[in-house]
Amino acid sequence: MDDPYDFGRIAAANSLSDIYAMGGEPLFALNIVAFPSDDLPLEILTKILEGGANIASKAGIPILGGHSIKDKEPKYGMVVTGKVNEKVCPNSNAKPGDTLVLTKPLGLGIISTAIKKDLANEMMISDAINVMTSLNKNASDVMMKVGVNACTDITGYGLLGHLLEMTKASEVSAQINFDSIDFIRGAKKLAYENIIPGGTKRNYDFVKESVFFSNSIDQTQKYLMADAQTSGGLLISVPHGKFEKLNKMLLEANCHSMEIGKIEELTSDKNIKVQ
Repeated sequence: MDDPYDFGRIAAANSLSDIYAMGGEPLFALNIVAFPSDDLPLEILTKILEGGANIASKAGIPILGGHSIKDKEPKYGMVVTGKVNEKVCPNSNAKPGDTLVLTKPLGLGIISTAIKKDLANEMMISDAINVMTSLNKNASDVMMKVGVNACTDITGYGLLGHLLEMTKASEVSAQINFDSIDFIRGAKKLAYENIIPGGTKRNYDFVKESVFFSNSIDQTQKYLMADAQTSGGLLISVPHGKFEKLNKMLLEANCHSMEIGKIEELTSDKNIKVQ
């Protein structure tokens, strides 16, 4: 992001995501900053910190200080402390018969790469920023009220990587439907123009031996499902009988809700099937 305020907002939202994925409540944050103060004006750092403060305010938490160092490249993030009350939502308790629900569209890595190459239009950039700065707070609150079996957030390892982690930890397999997955406007077109990050390709190389792809899934679609995300959505494994309630409450809470597949018994060395 060229805009330092958006840079700060995205980093802060991403920092909070793990706590929401576990059904936790954030309590406070510390800023972590690296900044080239000899090369960039401090006004830029001020804007970055203002962006982080904006997201912290939306999360209802204070920023209690932090740490900073001088570095050649500006970096910003947060250390967030949170708590769980009665229970935590792990990524290791998905059950056969569960429905898989995703709460944000994919394609952020591809659009980020397009931005670097000056190939993304204003619509794509705006949509990506809106996705990355949207907190997973409401989705987390809803899933904890409904009662789900497992959850993880979709970040650097992409949908396939984080789903693989969930299925292995839960000793189950998953079946997902590519056509049920939403992507940010323009992401598919960019992918078919070979605007694909190196990290996305590495994600695919890591998971491919554990995934059975049907013949209808082409290589670009495989990369789209492995695309590395920043501040992505929650992947929720919910008992099938609770799916309608979860879906209804997510939509009422202004969250995205996609039914992308289901959890099954593990019967082979392939943890994920894609059709």
